[in-house]
Amino acid sequence: MSERTGWDRGLVVRADGKGLVGHAGVVLLRRLADRSGLTGALSGVFPTGGPGWRDRAVVLVHLAISIALGARSVAEAGQLAWHHERVMGPGVSDSTVHRTLNLCDADRIAAINRARARIRRTVWSWLALRPGGFPWLTIAGKRLHHWVIVDMDATIITAASKKEGAAATWKKSFGFHPLAAWCANTGECLAMLLRSGNAGSNTVADHKAVLADALAQIPGSSRAKILVRVDGAGATHGLHEHLLGLNTRRRTVRFTTGWTITEADEQAIAKLPEAAWEASLNQDGSVQEGYFVAELSGLNGREGWSRGLRLIVRRVRPSSRHLANLTDFEKKTGWKYSVIATNINKMTRVVGSHQIQWLDAVHRHHAVVEDRVRTNKAMGLHNLPSKSWQNNTSWMLTANLAADLDAWLRLLALHDQDGLADAEPDTMRFRIYHLPARLAHHARRRHLRLPADWPWARAFATAWRRLTELSAVT
Repeated sequence: MSERTGWDRGLVVRADGKGLVGHAGVVLLRRLADRSGLTGALSGVFPTGGPGWRDRAVVLVHLAISIALGARSVAEAGQLAWHHERVMGPGVSDSTVHRTLNLCDADRIAAINRARARIRRTVWSWLALRPGGFPWLTIAGKRLHHWVIVDMDATIITAASKKEGAAATWKKSFGFHPLAAWCANTGECLAMLLRSGNAGSNTVADHKAVLADALAQIPGSSRAKILVRVDGAGATHGLHEHLLGLNTRRRTVRFTTGWTITEADEQAIAKLPEAAWEASLNQDGSVQEGYFVAELSGLNGREGWSRGLRLIVRRVRPSSRHLANLTDFEKKTGWKYSVIATNINKMTRVVGSHQIQWLDAVHRHHAVVEDRVRTNKAMGLHNLPSKSWQNNTSWMLTANLAADLDAWLRLLALHDQDGLADAEPDTMRFRIYHLPARLAHHARRRHLRLPADWPWARAFATAWRRLTELSAVT
């Protein structure tokens, strides 16, 4: 019998299975939400009711878990909730979820964010106790011990229909233009601001608001040394002055931002002797052939910019994609230039942090924010499901909770599991979250039995054991 035609011989398909759980990963995420204290902390944010009242904190946590599992709308989240009824208890109706989202006005969102900050303090304390400790970054061979790195970036969320606040974007699409801040150490989304599609890329007030919310999410013991990285949208007087003003006797703030090259900058570049150019570095600390960096500080006579600001220029031979956008100066010299601005003269406990090659590598490492944008869109933010601005704001916050739970699970329980420690949402869903299992009852206990031959079944069981061993937060 041919392998191409005989595989289905004698195969019968029936929709009558019992005791099956199709997305067993739900138990890991709910266990983590409860153990970390997130579910309990959110309970204090929402009102309580009488008999038959569904705990709004549990509803929000289950919505976040459904988003992590892949739900793209309230209806899909509801289907998942009812499917998990045997394990998690009764699901909730779509109307209950919508009412929960409607409850999240500005004051309640602020309360939820305060609860997130308290729970993050607990999670980070757990991270410090795991083998290897807290995930401090290493860039170009230098370990940024005790430095928390905050990356800021904006993105476009398109809308296929007219929704409240949706507008034409600078990319000639239609939708929203949220601004967010992520922790590069952990991959967590610390803060996100929903904005209309026509919101400016370099709006100082929005950057200041999001940064303030992000800093409030960082536990106090880790808030002493902060590195903020922004792309060209951060090259404004107001943001630079604000970042410098964040420095206090107890807190050190360093930053790198993009920079829009002016005619004065090009004149300063022209004055640089060839000996001023040094080979740039790869992220592993090796020499990056064909790329060079030099310092412009003090050469372009800029006025009105903050004192102590350093400008570092990078050059590379232009590729075909650069040719249409080259300036006359770049055509004349045969190089494509880019400039970054920074206030870094020294970073505590980072030897050689003043070197321009390393500073250039630090700012280029900011490109990891694109991964965070992509994974957050895969975690419920590819599309905002409601026509209501408030509901979409609440959905965005819930998606941030989902991203938190996903990051915490990998950091706390899967940090030493190959292919899972840095797994993206689709990978986590395929390997862990969507793993099928059979729910059995024996001796007054419930047993969730995973397929023994699934390559990541042991990783799943290990994660459950580690989460169970965490001291529950009450």
